[in-house]
Amino acid sequence: MNKTIGFIGCGNMAQAIIGGVISSGLVKPKNVISSDMDNNKLNKISDELNINITNDNKEVAKVSDILVLAIKPHIYNIVIKEIKDMVKDDVIIVIIAAGKNIKSVEEGFNKNIKVVRTMPNTPALVGEGMTAMCFNNKITDDEKEEVINIFESFGKVEILKEDLIDFVPAVSGSSPAYVFMFIEAMADAAVLDGIPREKAYNFAAQAVLGAAKMVLETGKHPGELKDMVCSPKGTTIEAVAKLEEMGLRNAVISAMRSCSEKSLEMLGKK
Repeated sequence: MNKTIGFIGCGNMAQAIIGGVISSGLVKPKNVISSDMDNNKLNKISDELNINITNDNKEVAKVSDILVLAIKPHIYNIVIKEIKDMVKDDVIIVIIAAGKNIKSVEEGFNKNIKVVRTMPNTPALVGEGMTAMCFNNKITDDEKEEVINIFESFGKVEILKEDLIDFVPAVSGSSPAYVFMFIEAMADAAVLDGIPREKAYNFAAQAVLGAAKMVLETGKHPGELKDMVCSPKGTTIEAVAKLEEMGLRNAVISAMRSCSEKSLEMLGKK
């Protein structure tokens, strides 16, 4: 890709995307530029990946063919107002923030503009991200492929209708936090049984990683995979019965519904 990819904001997600596109060879470091008010973040990624850096959002906006707004939702309107007269006519704006949709960005720029809405998650930092994506009607098929390639450089991508992306935070965007809690709880129980803390985390995390990989690679229903582990009168079915007794499924579903409700609230839909 010969286009210039710009990032306004250089936090963890921006750094994950930049690392992905460069390590995959999709773009050269000279074709990536990022702005941020935090010079420590900029200097770190410049030293590691040799990209262009600046404190000036307008400078990034002027040169970018694809512009990723990697900023907090509450400053989107401020940044868009700052750069809207600086961007190229055919720029592709990529949004990654919860609580921001295509319509709000189009209205902010107040002109015909190409917008891609995405919802990535933090495992992007280790090349295992999951991103939901949708496009406005000004994006061509070739441009869709370009943006998909960017996000596939650090994980997987699923295309959804925009109204469904409102619910992705619950199942993907926020869910790593639930999994971290599950791993921590598993490790705590192992420590209670006498396994050293560091080894307990390794056992628990690798078990979760392996189980997830089985779901993705075997194509089997999670319930079928669970049944394969549950021998009659065995240890696993005892644990599963206790999880059901304590309401694991209901707790997870209730948590995800709360997450979705908050997502809709942030979008002004509740």
